[in-house]
Amino acid sequence: MNIQMVDVRSQYLKIKDEIDAGIQEVLDNTSFINGPQVKKFKQNFEAYLGVKHVIPCANGTDALQIAMMAVGLKPGDEVIVPAFTYVATAEVIGLLGLKPVMVDVDTDTFNINMDSLKAAVTEQSKAIVPVHLYGQAANMEAIMQIAAAHNLWVIEDNAQAIGADYTLNDGRTAKTGTIGHIGCTSFYPSKNLGCYGDGGAMYTNDDALAELLHKIANHGQEVRYYHDVIGCNSRLDSIQAVVLSAKLPHLDAYCRARQEVAAYYDRVFRDINGLEIPARAPYSTHVYHQYTLQVKDGKRDLLKKWLDDHQVPNMIYYPVPLYKQEAFKSYVPENFRLENTEELCASVISLPIHTEMTEDQLDYISEQVRSFFRQY
Repeated sequence: MNIQMVDVRSQYLKIKDEIDAGIQEVLDNTSFINGPQVKKFKQNFEAYLGVKHVIPCANGTDALQIAMMAVGLKPGDEVIVPAFTYVATAEVIGLLGLKPVMVDVDTDTFNINMDSLKAAVTEQSKAIVPVHLYGQAANMEAIMQIAAAHNLWVIEDNAQAIGADYTLNDGRTAKTGTIGHIGCTSFYPSKNLGCYGDGGAMYTNDDALAELLHKIANHGQEVRYYHDVIGCNSRLDSIQAVVLSAKLPHLDAYCRARQEVAAYYDRVFRDINGLEIPARAPYSTHVYHQYTLQVKDGKRDLLKKWLDDHQVPNMIYYPVPLYKQEAFKSYVPENFRLENTEELCASVISLPIHTEMTEDQLDYISEQVRSFFRQY
């Protein structure tokens, strides 16, 4: 059935004319870097997020690194990060000479666990990087309370939850990524809002931080050839901005399409013994960057092989805790272990979910999962 984890091509064909015309405009006016298309996307994305400042950059990893540079972290400072996440979140911490302090996550939402977070705070702690994993928010109000009590920066890794809404205790809603001091995102092609190459952005409501983020991303300069701080070269190119501007008005519809796929899976899988469907946090909508199941009784790898054999795409995000990766072993004591993280690494599996899925595809995928559990 040619099922894919993400069908970027079919999505493109629906907005092909607009994207093609926009790319041709960039080619015609040759404003490839920081052209008017980048400024247009920046303004439109600010309006969508309800945030004062968006600073586009080259990719999501750069966004995290630049954010940490902007808040003045120094070598040796501790940055608290969940151990169950993509490597980029912790990679930039080590790259800057900081110390990643890895904490556990909740097994229901996959997001940072509050007790583990509280226990990790020391006098050397300077920042928290909550990751809104798979498409829904971490418990941001609780995180911000902990941060305020210990004078910590909060940098949200929002790469997987663009478009999700967080409901605050007073009833107001805010987009994920806009609650902490800085939000960071990736526009990698498979993301819910993805371009056709690499791209990323940072966002904040703090004027001074916004100015510094912009400088750092542009070689530390505000005026050309006058460098106020040590920076880097991290820019969103105009062609990628065209793609993002074309997709942004459809983002909420893309999220609803993913939610409909997730609702279908939920109905089919809810009553299967040994299979746990994704939980929903009460304070966040879920935009399902991934639809991630937990397979109990040690059967996850058997299910993966079954799906592979029956041509059902699937992925394991993530099979190894960060603290067991060779790159990070020096940051943790020998035999360091986080119970929930270990459990999830051994049990999670993600099924295809994207905006162009058909009912026939969903029927086939769900039947293969059901068939596995009938046999095993």
